[in-house]
Amino acid sequence: MPSGAPIPPLVSGASPRRGPGGRVTRERGDGGDPVGSSLVSTRAAQVHRHGGDVVCAVRGLTKTYPAVRGRRGVPATPEVRATDDVALDIARGEIFGLLGPNGAGKSTLVRQMTGLMRPDSGSVEILGHDIVRHPERASRILAYLGQESSALDELTVSLAAETTGRLRGLDARQARAERDDVLDELGLAALASRPLRKLSGGQRRLACFAAALVGERPLLVLDEPTTGMDPVARRAVWSAVDRRRAEHGTTVLLVTHNVIEAETVLDRVAVLDRGRVIACDTPNGLKEQVAGEVRVELVWREAAPLHVPEVAALRDRAVESGRRWTLRLAPEEARTVVATVTGGAAFAALDDFTLATPSLEDVYLALGGAVRQGLVKA
Repeated sequence: MPSGAPIPPLVSGASPRRGPGGRVTRERGDGGDPVGSSLVSTRAAQVHRHGGDVVCAVRGLTKTYPAVRGRRGVPATPEVRATDDVALDIARGEIFGLLGPNGAGKSTLVRQMTGLMRPDSGSVEILGHDIVRHPERASRILAYLGQESSALDELTVSLAAETTGRLRGLDARQARAERDDVLDELGLAALASRPLRKLSGGQRRLACFAAALVGERPLLVLDEPTTGMDPVARRAVWSAVDRRRAEHGTTVLLVTHNVIEAETVLDRVAVLDRGRVIACDTPNGLKEQVAGEVRVELVWREAAPLHVPEVAALRDRAVESGRRWTLRLAPEEARTVVATVTGGAAFAALDDFTLATPSLEDVYLALGGAVRQGLVKA
């Protein structure tokens, strides 16, 4: 089947079976690998069989929101370049992250990659299909968990998952079987009969993630999937993702501004700032760019004691956030600063201090990211 050919609704000869953990998978009638509910093209089949192939290729993706003139009671807004000549390659089976502060262009980029927004220029190819020219094909080859759940809020947890499966081409029996398996896997069976709108924020987010998993797709696009979740729910999410990577070679695109999560789960990460990709590498690879620095955080009891000359001299180099000062220094200089503030006149004003190796936030700032925006550490 050539790239761009019609996408069949189900794999030829597919039949349901119970896989590891009791979950329903579908098996090629010819004895091939387990796959999701659509085999999208010859290239897609090759990607499924051979690890390391590019699942998603983005080239020159640009989107500009035009300026809006002000009206009575509504201020004018300037032109905004939401994505600026973005280029990315995402390989089969990896968890690829988009990291950046609020307003960096992450969600706009994802909406273009999933066919929900047309870019001004550039291309998005997923498993051999041009998503800019054929946005309707995106829903057949990827599962998208956005930041909003309003479309599902009136449904029960059970019905939201089952309905998603039916919309993705499963018959009623398959949809119910996958629904039950996913709810059990994520610990949601006890909440199955409750409407999403009556759940807590973290529970609602987990229920929406469960719905995204029903009717498996080769690409999972997750926009801040663990927002509001407790540690147990977060572990359930990433265990489910890891299981699908191991069993089906599922690829994941994760949007986050959570530094800790990014450093823990991502294989590679693209750092975005004002619509541009300013770096792309493994988390460790990015942190090596600032390996010669140490992050020093000073927390003052009230205000910083600027009457102390040694403290006043640090102010121009510190990023201030309330009572917290953050400095990025060479190791020897960091030791000198700590000795100065803990052994001199500044000590009485000091509430706490930490020394830490660089994080992805340090990389972001070192590469020229907006200092005032920052990233979320936890």
